[in-house]
Amino acid sequence: MTRYIIRRILQAIPLLFIISVLLFVLMINTGDPLSTMGGRRVTRPEDRERLSRQLGLDQPIYKQYLFWLIGNDWTKVDLDGDGTAETQGTRKGILRGDFGTSMVQRGKEVTDIILDRLPNTLLLMIPTEIIVIALSLAVGVYSALRQYSATDHIITGLSFIGYSMPIFFIALVSMYIFGVNFKAWGLPYLPTVGMFDPKVGKTTGQVIQHMILPIFSLTVITAAGYSRFVRSQMLEVISEDYIRTARAKGLPNRMVITGHALKNAALPLVTIVGLDVPLLLGGAVVTESIFAWPGMGRLFIDHLSRSDTPVVMGILMMISVAVILSQLITDIIYAWLDPRIRYS
Repeated sequence: MTRYIIRRILQAIPLLFIISVLLFVLMINTGDPLSTMGGRRVTRPEDRERLSRQLGLDQPIYKQYLFWLIGNDWTKVDLDGDGTAETQGTRKGILRGDFGTSMVQRGKEVTDIILDRLPNTLLLMIPTEIIVIALSLAVGVYSALRQYSATDHIITGLSFIGYSMPIFFIALVSMYIFGVNFKAWGLPYLPTVGMFDPKVGKTTGQVIQHMILPIFSLTVITAAGYSRFVRSQMLEVISEDYIRTARAKGLPNRMVITGHALKNAALPLVTIVGLDVPLLLGGAVVTESIFAWPGMGRLFIDHLSRSDTPVVMGILMMISVAVILSQLITDIIYAWLDPRIRYS
């Protein structure tokens, strides 16, 4: 297993290099970071030329990539036109943990910007994933054990409805019902935007209240899809010969379901969850935008629209590393769940 893990990590190095090149080229060619520099006015031509030299945007794309990757002092240029090369500042490069500074929030480190928003996203996404996994397992197994019953038909219908609705529709409807209508009816209502009420402050109670609607919206769609998948896998597993053998030996039904069927039915679910885990770091773009939640999703959209390459690249590379690590962890869990799987 140790050799397998080391081999997978070594294979990830060239993969991350290729991903970084593709993402960097796409980012450089998708917009103009000097158009407004985060302000409301169009950048003047003389300011554009000066900023282009200061930020190294007048250099060939391969030099920009090398500066972003390993850092150097090629930014020594004639900034004021007096024939003298000035150093505008160097950086270590991402290979040494330096993601540079934001082009929009001038002077602010990319790492600080991401770390400022990441806890907010994890605060929203981790409870959502826990609820989704628990709910989908319970509903999926219950529905599979009562195949074609009235309860199974109701669960199936509700799952199809929940999975087919777009996230923005669920979010807006939940805001309208639990935020607007409940307030109009004189009932306890839920806040619809932000992370806390500025008049009250960022208290634990305020944060929990503001989390309810975003978590509900995310849970409805994800749990609906997961529960259908769990039901399908359970139906396939409980029809296997070894399940019938276990029952013929007189094992209690609960032990057969939890100790044999559910463990094997969970293998494909592990793969899906493993693919979802890295997305927790990226946040939920639509949900965070609708509920004005200050997380990674809103951060990504805000800086992508302004072509802030350092911040966007920092987010994307963080997610890329998380994808590789989550898939490695998924393979390890596979071997733990199924003794037949061996990595050499």
